Amino acid sequence: MRRPPALCSAAALLSAVLAAGCSSWPSDGDGLMGLISPHRIDIQQGNVVTQEQLARVKPGMNRLQVRDALGSPLLTDAFHPDRWDYIFTLRQSGKPLQRRNVVLIFNGDVLKTVEAPELPTEREFIDSIARSGRIVAAADLEMTPEQLKNLPIPAKTAPPPPADTSTPSTPRSYPPLEPS
Repeated sequence: MRRPPALCSAAALLSAVLAAGCSSWPSDGDGLMGLISPHRIDIQQGNVVTQEQLARVKPGMNRLQVRDALGSPLLTDAFHPDRWDYIFTLRQSGKPLQRRNVVLIFNGDVLKTVEAPELPTEREFIDSIARSGRIVAAADLEMTPEQLKNLPIPAKTAPPPPADTSTPSTPRSYPPLEPS
């Protein structure tokens, strides 16, 4: 059975209008009329730098010491070799975007200045990424003096045997590299 062309045209027009309407649907994160929302994964990019980490970095330190304290920078520019950027962004569903940029300026191999916004403490950062308001217990990162005292004493290893520096009694013969 053949459909009338007017019905086909009306169906095509209605489909186009509905498709155009989907692209202009408000994406405020509430989902479809506040009832259904799509799952959005958390996206973390860059280096987390906290107040405690930044407190370990002082002008006058060399690049290796700074890298030990903060890790490798996210951005090192070939045109600005004396600038390191530690950029951090975190996009979580239902939470505001976190974005921080810590800039370190070197003079040769020595740290000259540190430019940083207000950074969270490690505890504040952990609380900000915790799901559904639950509080995450902080891990003990240092051993107590009692724990250090109870560690086993490492066994001393025997020194390696001295290298044989005497000349071999018979000279070694090697095959020729190229046929003669």
